Amino acid sequence: MTEFKKRVSIEQVEEGKELAPKFDRDGLIACVTTAAKSGEVLMLGYMNQEAYDKTVQENIVTFFSRSKNRLWTKGETSNNFLHVKSIDLDCDNDTLLIKVKADGPTCHTGSRSCFKTEYNQNFILQLEAIVADRYENPQEGSYINKLRTKGLNKIAQKVGEEGVETVIAALAETETDLINESSDLVFHLLVLLREKGLSLEQIAKNLEGRHK
Repeated sequence: MTEFKKRVSIEQVEEGKELAPKFDRDGLIACVTTAAKSGEVLMLGYMNQEAYDKTVQENIVTFFSRSKNRLWTKGETSNNFLHVKSIDLDCDNDTLLIKVKADGPTCHTGSRSCFKTEYNQNFILQLEAIVADRYENPQEGSYINKLRTKGLNKIAQKVGEEGVETVIAALAETETDLINESSDLVFHLLVLLREKGLSLEQIAKNLEGRHK
């Protein structure tokens, strides 16, 4: 019994089956690995049936190396393991999407991702997860813990203050000031949303609905 979540299609649920990856003529399936919290793409690898089974059994990503013609567990030499949080298949069942918690850099170059990006474009999602973790596991002395102990009124007040400071920075201060104040505003808004039991996903869906 695995600890992570293996999602299945409606058809598979009706048939009482788990995931059924479709391997190609060489017995392989492409596997896209992403960070569970931020959604950032970390790497692309390939699995054969044995690698897939080992990944499912151990909750640690194992690929099939086409160059070495053997199984290799990501992190077997660096200890930067990829811990499985969920496994999904695409609509054709021929590509895996595995969301993971990485122990360290994923790329052999020491970079966070094998894909070159100037920054983690999904860090705000990761920050939301950090805020949620601080709520679930309070850390004495942390700023978020201090905020939440002061209650909703204080948190909402901080969002208002940061909003005003953002406007002032936009009208009368430098670009750096505007970036800093905007960052403070977004952070405090994340805390407010968590305090009210809301998420960025709900905000995104609402914005998407308005766009339509």
